[in-house]
Amino acid sequence: MNTKIDFLYLSQDDVVKAGVTDMHHCIDTMEEMFGLLGQGDYLMGDVNHNSHGIEIVPPLTSPFPNMPVAGPDRRFMAMPAYIGGRFNMAGCKWYGSNHENLKKGLPRSILMVTLNDPDTGAPKAFMSGNLISSMRTGAVPGVGVRYLANPDSEIVAVVGCGVINRACLAAIKDACPGLKRVQIYDLFPAAAQNLVDYVNRTFPDMETAICDSIESAVKDADIVTVVTSGAAKPFIDDKWLKSGVLLSLPAEMRVPKDFMLSCRKVIDNKAMHQLWKEFQNCEGDFHENVGIISSYMIQYIDEGLMTWDDVTNIGDIIAGKAPGRTSHDESILFCMGGMPVSDVAWGTEVYNKALEMGIGTKLNLWDEPYKL
Repeated sequence: MNTKIDFLYLSQDDVVKAGVTDMHHCIDTMEEMFGLLGQGDYLMGDVNHNSHGIEIVPPLTSPFPNMPVAGPDRRFMAMPAYIGGRFNMAGCKWYGSNHENLKKGLPRSILMVTLNDPDTGAPKAFMSGNLISSMRTGAVPGVGVRYLANPDSEIVAVVGCGVINRACLAAIKDACPGLKRVQIYDLFPAAAQNLVDYVNRTFPDMETAICDSIESAVKDADIVTVVTSGAAKPFIDDKWLKSGVLLSLPAEMRVPKDFMLSCRKVIDNKAMHQLWKEFQNCEGDFHENVGIISSYMIQYIDEGLMTWDDVTNIGDIIAGKAPGRTSHDESILFCMGGMPVSDVAWGTEVYNKALEMGIGTKLNLWDEPYKL
């Protein structure tokens, strides 16, 4: 009986060589993944199989000098999942996050992805996870654009110019190649200029404009993508938006209550967001604890102003169980909370490509398990 277990270690350079930055392929993979969600062929944490993950939340203070304490974007998180279909893979994304990392020249979050055999649990890969995570986060709005944006869209607004929104813009442009203009806003002018430079290099057919307010950035935009971090909680008044807009929201923001209640609401996974109601029992502000706009859906449902039936899973649209965009004038809010099935699906694609190309370092777990 062969009990030897080897697994593949993939560094950041390895995953780049294996195609982790291929946005079009990533969008295709996320669309396939959402189709499997629509069919129910997936598992995530908790008894309802839909948990975002388990988070270590540092205390405000600690008598122990080395214990992490609360700060902007400071947390540790494990996000396990299984995705079926041709992927048939289990895995987990683990990361630590601290806004202070930026002062050290490090990204805010440092991530690793583990892939495991779904039958034995044996490790198959241990992978650098930052690019896997940022690419799948950006690709999901691309899926949304395929099904929810008006096909004649020409203007996209970008609010927040960090690495995630750069990936979102790349996906949006891939899904809607007819886009002609990007209107950009960031609290920090240098960040806005960096995005302009990226657009000029990557999409020379697109006109760019740096705006002095969120209002001017979203004016006349067909698609709006908002990704900010830390204490920033952007507000967008629907009076600033054109009819038929697609709001793509992988991060926290606020809109007027009337707009939230009247617009079409599409979400990545209702069951996952429903679990976040538990944050109502936690210390601090509920909306801040959840950190994405679905917290307002939960609040309005509790107040009897809407129901979960008013919210559509994107997976149901892809699986043909619900319609996509129904009219040119339909304003749509697409809310995303981030799911570990996305990391496992894209990680599996990168891992399989690495195997095909002979990339990575094979490591041995054991030749045979040690028996005490």
